[in-house]
Amino acid sequence: VDVYDNLYKTWKPDHFDARQWIEIARDAGMKYIIFLVKHHDGFCLFDSKLTDYKITGPESAWKVDVMKEVADACHEAGLKLIVYYSQPDWHHPDYRSKTHHRYIEYLHGQVRELLTNYGRIDGFWFDLGGKPEDWDTVRLFRMMRTLQPWLIINNRCGLPADFDTPEQRLGTFQLERPWETCMTLGTQWSWKPDDKIKSLKECIDVLVTCAGRNGNLALNTGPMPDGRIEPRQAERFRQIGDWLKRHGESIYGTRGGPFWALNCLSTRRDNTIYIHVLRWYDDVLTLPPIPRTMTSCRLLTGGTPRIDQTGRCITIVVPPEHRQELDTILAMELDGSAMDLDPVNLAWGPLSYGKKVSASHIYDKNPAVTAVYRPENAVDGDPHTGWTFNPDVPAAWIEVDLGREETIDRAWLNEPYGRIRQFEFEVKRADRWVTVHQGTTIGEDFRLEFPPETTRFVRLHVLQYTVNPLIGELQVFRAKAD
Repeated sequence: VDVYDNLYKTWKPDHFDARQWIEIARDAGMKYIIFLVKHHDGFCLFDSKLTDYKITGPESAWKVDVMKEVADACHEAGLKLIVYYSQPDWHHPDYRSKTHHRYIEYLHGQVRELLTNYGRIDGFWFDLGGKPEDWDTVRLFRMMRTLQPWLIINNRCGLPADFDTPEQRLGTFQLERPWETCMTLGTQWSWKPDDKIKSLKECIDVLVTCAGRNGNLALNTGPMPDGRIEPRQAERFRQIGDWLKRHGESIYGTRGGPFWALNCLSTRRDNTIYIHVLRWYDDVLTLPPIPRTMTSCRLLTGGTPRIDQTGRCITIVVPPEHRQELDTILAMELDGSAMDLDPVNLAWGPLSYGKKVSASHIYDKNPAVTAVYRPENAVDGDPHTGWTFNPDVPAAWIEVDLGREETIDRAWLNEPYGRIRQFEFEVKRADRWVTVHQGTTIGEDFRLEFPPETTRFVRLHVLQYTVNPLIGELQVFRAKAD
């Protein structure tokens, strides 16, 4: 702690250039940024008059008001600016003490400074929640909206406020309330050397899934110690932006729905529905009937689809040569509005998606994070979540109930850290388990095929491992027709 708490006395990120940061954000296709001005440690990246524990303080080596630089660059570029401000403060002597009321006044004063001294602020992003009385939130919000009435505020200051913030996971389909997934491009919130960053495919999957489920995406990067955005990460953002330049009409200004499933989602605007197929599990995509007539359908990603609309369904066939690895996008024009169509969860892709799950063991070594590793996370369609068990368990299994008997012949497993050394994949025949595949390692993208089996229950049995593994996904698929 002593080492960390003294770094600001020598830290001078001389390559910092706020306009370059904003240029990267705009190249990525972003419409707003969220800039962190104070985290839980209490150190301020803005020129607060209420503390010397700040970037412009007397002991700071680099006396630059970073917030001013970023705000000015955003305003010049026409990019909306949301301020991240952690209301918990481990440095302030009054925080969570008998004189916590003095800390509340400090907090209110700093928020007032941010909303008074840096021009237009479009939103505020608090963190770690708490109760309204912890921060006198009602009075705080009243003051904030008096100073800048257009503010949007997230749900982490003791009140629901304007939008939800699922963290490091994909939000669920929701039309009633806005939400924004916050997720890292790498493996953690701050920069670290040689970090593993998400592939372009992973980034597009997350972006499209958020849009299709009616949410936003805040994709995080942390600058290097010298103030630059790491070139690798900057390039990934530019690749996302290049994709959005070609296909942004299917993302920007749309609402999620009406159709959604795992790796097949839709967005809509006015009379247009955009169908996004992130992975092709079958050759024919079948949509339920809608009370509108389709007037045209085109592939935004190139090629010609075959479409048939009847009173019973809409069938879509895209030849394999016209399917895109990142996202195959169809634009369906209707003879009326798409905005009032009821949302429908499609029967597409894995049979195990969202089904009932049980496990031999549940991770409870640290109860605070037990919910992060529950069995149902292995069938939620999000590889960033998953199931694990305590590290002292010699073997463990996870079982999926498909709800009824299905004939299956394929499975896809995701185990991102490569810790498994022996496993079996099993199906239940009558009252006994039968192994249909034995293996040693799984990894992030393990696909297995086996002769067709008719069963209601499937199970992954982990027999040997190095450290307790994370099963990100366990998905099985209906047998292909001959």
